Amino acid sequence: MNAMPSIRELSSRLKARWSGAPAGDVPVRDWVNVGAGQPTKLAGFDQTLVWVVLALLGLGFLMVYSASIAMPDNPKFSHYLPTHFLLRHAISILLSLLVALTVMQLPVAYWERAAPWLFVVSLALLVIVLVPFVGKGVNGARRWLPLGLINFQPSELAKLAIAMYAASYMVRKMEARENFIQAVWPMAAALAVVGVLLLAEPDMGAFMVIAAIAMGILFLGGVNGRMIALIVAVLVGAFVLMITFSDFRRERIFAYLNPWDEKYAQGKAYQLTHSLIAFGRGEWTGQGLGSSVEKLHYLPEAHTDFLLAVIGEELGFVGVAIVICAFFWISRRLFHIGRQAIALDRIFAGLYAQGIGIWMGGQAFINMGVNLGALPTKGLTLPLMSFGGSAILMNCVALAIVLRIDIENRQLMRGGRA
Repeated sequence: MNAMPSIRELSSRLKARWSGAPAGDVPVRDWVNVGAGQPTKLAGFDQTLVWVVLALLGLGFLMVYSASIAMPDNPKFSHYLPTHFLLRHAISILLSLLVALTVMQLPVAYWERAAPWLFVVSLALLVIVLVPFVGKGVNGARRWLPLGLINFQPSELAKLAIAMYAASYMVRKMEARENFIQAVWPMAAALAVVGVLLLAEPDMGAFMVIAAIAMGILFLGGVNGRMIALIVAVLVGAFVLMITFSDFRRERIFAYLNPWDEKYAQGKAYQLTHSLIAFGRGEWTGQGLGSSVEKLHYLPEAHTDFLLAVIGEELGFVGVAIVICAFFWISRRLFHIGRQAIALDRIFAGLYAQGIGIWMGGQAFINMGVNLGALPTKGLTLPLMSFGGSAILMNCVALAIVLRIDIENRQLMRGGRA
């Protein structure tokens, strides 16, 4: 008679059965299924999240083409081909997806170690972009570094860096969450430095998003709510002072409050009024793909900041509602992945994933609010959709790291290791 199998042998067989590897072999990662005579395939990642992100990228690609195809009729862009922005956007998407696939191969522990250094690099780039003859200025704002095929925007890297740095910071300061000096002041100082550099560009919209990411992670990390309320009060006070002592910003607020006033309709509220006209023309089902009138040189920045208005005009309420639901679902899913990671005692991964959820949801909310006239005009793009190489790249990299977190969560829940 054969001897009864030992506990070690039973464990080996159980692991092999679970992972699809032959008995006695080291089990493969659970997100790669290897069966006899079957091709290797990825199975343990959030495929729905991937498909929703790809759908938004695809819709954005289509709408950027629609919004930019008539731009060569404008003397300012007369030397461009009708497909100029389409080709550049296609290159940005392909490059971003390739970089995202590469980033997914790196373990989350690598990003936790690199978080402080990435934050320092982002600060250095924010300084460099302000150097004359180095940073590229457009419409009075110096926000881009020309890199040949794309113009890189350091503020987009800063959003990713602040999410990583704040998550790493909370892990390191976990024991001092109730002490203001130890828990909040150093992070507040880092945020203040970023704010000064961004407002020098100027780019208040990016600073609002970065501040929301940092404060959200601090709150989710367990920092006392009174401390968060104090920081919010300071930020609100700073915004009020900036508006009070800046004629340009004050006029923007007045134009937002009364966009149809003759004083503002052809000036500070010009974009907003034409955005509202575009939504009004779209009604329930839209005028049809490619049939927007407002994109014909009436609505400035139709392919970037006001892409949602073109979607509203061409695809109507139905198209806008689908986009809103997609971003709501993505933000909710990122928070769910973050909660799973925290439940598995992976604090950095969990806080980072939730920080990216704040980024995607918060920036989409601000962009949609601006397009719909619910918020004052800000120069923020619609994540994953608007034209902009560095924005698409950083969005895809940030989401790729979250997908890696989800993969490692699933490995741990199935008894493996991250």
